[in-house]
Amino acid sequence: MIDFHTHIFPNKIAKNTLAILSASCETNPYTDATAAGLRESSQKAGVDCSIILPVATKPEQFTSINRFAEQFRGEERLLSFGGIHPETSDYKGELQYLKEHGFKGIKLHPDYQQTFIDDIKYKRIISYASELGLIVSIHAGFDPGYKELTHCTPDRVVNMVEDVQPDKLVLAHMGGFFRWDEVEQYLIGIPAWFDTGVVFGYITDEQFMRIARKQGIHRILFATDSPWGDQTEFVEHINRLPLTADEKQMIFHTNAEKLLDMKIPACSSE
Repeated sequence: MIDFHTHIFPNKIAKNTLAILSASCETNPYTDATAAGLRESSQKAGVDCSIILPVATKPEQFTSINRFAEQFRGEERLLSFGGIHPETSDYKGELQYLKEHGFKGIKLHPDYQQTFIDDIKYKRIISYASELGLIVSIHAGFDPGYKELTHCTPDRVVNMVEDVQPDKLVLAHMGGFFRWDEVEQYLIGIPAWFDTGVVFGYITDEQFMRIARKQGIHRILFATDSPWGDQTEFVEHINRLPLTADEKQMIFHTNAEKLLDMKIPACSSE
């Protein structure tokens, strides 16, 4: 199993960062947001690889965030994408760096980065990332830390996709957290993958299945948004859904392996 959406922080800042985020989002974490905590959670849930998605909240964080991320480019159970900020003055150079250093993709968070997803700054980054063959994972929909404004709404995603036509686009939270009616209205059929990050308990199983079927099971990626979703609970939830065994395997790992263009070895559960 591959969890396509998780977060960790360096040990020295994990506790304080988690406390700040927990307070602003009014939610409780399921791990301590360290690499060790995520490994322990993954092992308990039977997850073979957790994809780490770092978020750069300032342009100058590029070096420190990606130096930390470079530790996790194939280590057992953990694989990190790179982080980049839309206000960077050298988006091509930074994306080239990430590609040359073996990163499979990048993470963008329009709310934390205070930029609309159809802004030209994002369009340039997504276009060039696609040219380099990088996966682009985007926080989509509502974020509890930014209640006043959503920077990545389904209609804005359509604007971006029409202009950029990205090859490997992943929209987190089933296309748009708490915007699922709009996902059904605007996003069904676009060439993008939807991840299941922290949706269970918020979306009804009926709407989840409807979106998954309409978009295509081959476009759905198992994800938890750990530490904000419990990996064990999410595995169990998907196993309870009215999916065939083959469809569950697609969601749990086959779709991710095809998108990553790599085979993820199974880990020992011991």
